[in-house]
Amino acid sequence: MKTLLSEQQLHDGVQRMAREIAETYADRHLTIIAVLTGSLVLVADLIRLIDLPMRLGVISASSYRGATTTRGELVINAEKMVDIADRDVLLVDDIFDTGHTLVKVMEKMQDHGPTSLRSAVLLRKAARQEVDYTPDFIGFDIPDEFVVGYGLDFEDLYRNLPSLVALEPIDLVQHHAD
Repeated sequence: MKTLLSEQQLHDGVQRMAREIAETYADRHLTIIAVLTGSLVLVADLIRLIDLPMRLGVISASSYRGATTTRGELVINAEKMVDIADRDVLLVDDIFDTGHTLVKVMEKMQDHGPTSLRSAVLLRKAARQEVDYTPDFIGFDIPDEFVVGYGLDFEDLYRNLPSLVALEPIDLVQHHAD
């Protein structure tokens, strides 16, 4: 594994994002919706840095299953999402890869009538982007590598790493050998 972003770099980037978000929503109530499960670490850090009245909810969106890195059918579950009608909403996700998942989740959330809807992502892989959409808040642009840590996983492992690391082919082979 090779480190792409250290714990300190992640901390600094999240602080910058929090300042940008706080400035954008100054003096307004904010509803933050976390996309499960990868964004939980980011959201936990963000909400402690944003000094605004806020509500917090979650939505589940997944298009990857098991050991695959190819997109499958997108499944969105908004049952546990708080009411966002007539509210300023910020959707927070871990990574903007092709962009299809974020765009579909944003479309679904628009159906619930928010006053405003913006998005924040920790990571963007611009080289893989396939949609005409740019998240409103971006922590870092990263190369097209398979990354884990700081909430991102490989087969539900590595989410707890404090830094962002790229898994190399040998890491994947060793993982499957264990």
